[in-house]
Amino acid sequence: MSIPILDNDHFRLGLFSSNCSGGLAVTTIPERWSASWEDNLRLARVADETGIDFMLPIARWIGYGGDTNFHEGVLEPIPWATAILAHTERLNVFATVHTAFNHPAVVAKQLATIDQMAPGRVGVNVVAGWNQPEYVAMGADLPQDHDSRYQLAQEWIDVMNTLWSRDGRYDIKGRFWNLEGIESLPKPAVGRLPILNAGSSAQGKAYAARNADFVFTIVGGPEDGAGVVTELQANSAALGRKAGVLTPTHVVCRPTRKEAEEYLHYYAVENADWDAVDNLMRLQGLHAQSFSKELLENFRGRFAAGHGTCPLIGSPDDVADEIERFAKAGFGGITMAFVDYVGELEYFAEEVMPRLVKKGLRPEAL
Repeated sequence: MSIPILDNDHFRLGLFSSNCSGGLAVTTIPERWSASWEDNLRLARVADETGIDFMLPIARWIGYGGDTNFHEGVLEPIPWATAILAHTERLNVFATVHTAFNHPAVVAKQLATIDQMAPGRVGVNVVAGWNQPEYVAMGADLPQDHDSRYQLAQEWIDVMNTLWSRDGRYDIKGRFWNLEGIESLPKPAVGRLPILNAGSSAQGKAYAARNADFVFTIVGGPEDGAGVVTELQANSAALGRKAGVLTPTHVVCRPTRKEAEEYLHYYAVENADWDAVDNLMRLQGLHAQSFSKELLENFRGRFAAGHGTCPLIGSPDDVADEIERFAKAGFGGITMAFVDYVGELEYFAEEVMPRLVKKGLRPEAL
């Protein structure tokens, strides 16, 4: 049985963070994304009908403060993914899981159960952890060095892979988990699940090369991204593996560039939640290595507009051309976030997707 997200050879398009209030836009505008289940269901159906490849959620437990308490409301990824898959036919969904807060044996059974329901359409986005206030809220310790976080994450994924592939009852003994007489059924219907990991630090890149089918990494744009892709693919190839590279973007597409830039200014400058932006950037700088120091210093506006991701701003021609630049830089795909995911995705599908087909980046129909 095939795994579509791995078997397809076109440039992949995904939707990111629709399970979170505000999506990726740190804005106070009243029409900001609600992240209600009803809105997520409408979005999933549009994505399924228009050929979007996958949806990727964020796992979050407390907000970032500011006037909106950005990401205050978040639908938990595993039940969210289950429901999305039950209401769609071809869409792939990744469930985002933090290794520090979720037991690998429980997650292994949860995801295998979902794969029984929607064979080949569920994957896992493994997060090693970075957001210290969430660790405090959970009563857990955040290791201050990346090495310890990724040692735990490696043992976590090793346990899960063992449970997915080994029959019978057995012991698993390690530094972080000692499981006696463990067994796990059902197995994934397709044998294994696709794995995504956001690897931007040195340890993260090494972890992703060793374990991930897709490395999800933040770059400044296609130009500097090309070198990142080369590095990540070389790391994976050195281990006898082949990992694709994805990067997140935020999209404002309007009939003209002027209209797109005016809307960007409206939600991300005039009405940005600057306190939440600064809290988010402070936490990223102190506790994460997903962004370099230079990116953090230069991208305050990008954080307001889209959580620091790459902007795709302009007319349908502008947006299609920018996506093509990412493809030429070697990326296997992008994720997209919108202020109004449903309405803006419908416009994107109508205007941008046909342009991507003409560029040879997307198939005629899925």
